[in-house]
Amino acid sequence: MNLSALRSPTSLRVVVLGLLGLVVAGCSESDRPLDSPVHLNGDIFGSFYQVTIADPLTQGEAQQLEEGFVAELQDVDAAMSIYRDDSELMVFNQSPLEEWQPLSDELIEVLAISRTVHEQSGGAFDPTVGALVNLWSFGAEARPEEVPAEETLQARLAEVGFDHVEIDDENLQARRLRDVLVDLGGVAKGHGTDRVAAYLDGQGIEHYLVNLGGDLVAKGYRDGEGEPWRIGIEAPLEDRQEARHIVPLPEISMATSGDYRNYFEQDGKRFSHTLDPRTGRPITHRLASVTVAHSSNAWADAWATALMVLGEERGMALAREHALNVVMIVRDDDEWISIVSPAFIELFDESLIDDLGLQPPESLSP
Repeated sequence: MNLSALRSPTSLRVVVLGLLGLVVAGCSESDRPLDSPVHLNGDIFGSFYQVTIADPLTQGEAQQLEEGFVAELQDVDAAMSIYRDDSELMVFNQSPLEEWQPLSDELIEVLAISRTVHEQSGGAFDPTVGALVNLWSFGAEARPEEVPAEETLQARLAEVGFDHVEIDDENLQARRLRDVLVDLGGVAKGHGTDRVAAYLDGQGIEHYLVNLGGDLVAKGYRDGEGEPWRIGIEAPLEDRQEARHIVPLPEISMATSGDYRNYFEQDGKRFSHTLDPRTGRPITHRLASVTVAHSSNAWADAWATALMVLGEERGMALAREHALNVVMIVRDDDEWISIVSPAFIELFDESLIDDLGLQPPESLSP
């Protein structure tokens, strides 16, 4: 190479202009406006996230947003996963009995939500059901899919009881009074959904739909015409995903619990992954799925699980008592009927309820 040529004014101008061209080219990709809405997808928690944003974004802004909310979800995983020995929750599960353990404010918050739903549902929601979940082949132990021996079942059932976990909200601490395994799988994903929404709010995003493994939260509109976000409430089908009802989603979140996909069969009988913490056994009633709409997805997640355990009649009675926005899909021989709580009818419009073929709770029959 002729180094003297690079020292000439003409050559220096060419080199400088070339470098500027590279910088401009690099910036232009980051600053490139994206078509609206922007879809951000990925894997998390052994499931998926789908975040759709209708605000105008550039490529660089979208990338920064995705990196930001994924970091939020990773924080939730580090705090609440039972598949990581180093998670805050698993460290708590291995802590000495009757000794107070300092916990993060978010873990205390989720434990407090769990405590309230546990108490108000009469124990139908119980985060200490983890040992039973493992026993029935639906947890981290990777046990064979088979009905456990009665003696073993009763031994594991004796290890369940959220009343053996004491929570001190004010001082951000908790302790286990017995050797129970706290599993927040019925509420942690909802909390993660709330964290993503809070992050987007903090970044000034006004129009989005967050879908975290089926837990949803919406804000604003899906386009500049003021069209609401629309979501599908799934039909409880085992072999495919199909929307039974398409619902316009106001600024609220929704979570669904169902028994129609995660199960095993033995001797021609189906055993659902949804366990009743009070009996230690899978549920057997007609209720196939419960969808709860709530301002907080963590609360919606926990309530959906509790109502799913209780079944259609007791669950709907509890939904009435606590003014919960609920859609239940109930097996009726070879068909399905969709029942909604009074609060759900008030949240939406009665004409929409009729259009969707939803029925009031009085339609429930023994």
